[in-house]
Amino acid sequence: MDRRKALMSIALAAAAASGARAGENGSADEAVAMVKKTIAFMKANGDEKAFAEVSNPKGQFVDRDLYVFIALIGGNTMAHGANPRMIGKRMVELKDRDGKYFIREFENVVETKGSGWVDYKWPHPVSKEIVQKSTYVEKFGKYLVGCGIYK
Repeated sequence: MDRRKALMSIALAAAAASGARAGENGSADEAVAMVKKTIAFMKANGDEKAFAEVSNPKGQFVDRDLYVFIALIGGNTMAHGANPRMIGKRMVELKDRDGKYFIREFENVVETKGSGWVDYKWPHPVSKEIVQKSTYVEKFGKYLVGCGIYK
């Protein structure tokens, strides 16, 4: 299996693992709040405890179809609330259905603006249909912290 197919396979598994139920999507405000809550947790408890808690699928950073991820800017995924197989992986080559390198855009947003939203197309965790997704990302030190919503 080539690298692109492997990355897409991981991503689809992450979408399926989030366990959302139809009609119960998280909102943009909830996604932003989840990122802010994650950063506060990191400040209070340190990186390693935050990575463990974010990566806990039954923890406080997973809610319906919302889940947090943390990545080193320019580096690997450190924590992922929907799919532990993404941890330790550099996802910069991952593209959406239209060929958009959305991880690169996440990094660009946090490096140029500090925070913001990135739109791309991604499989919905329940329907498996390719839908519009928006992810809020925020810079925290050397990390990018994000949480996305399905539209």
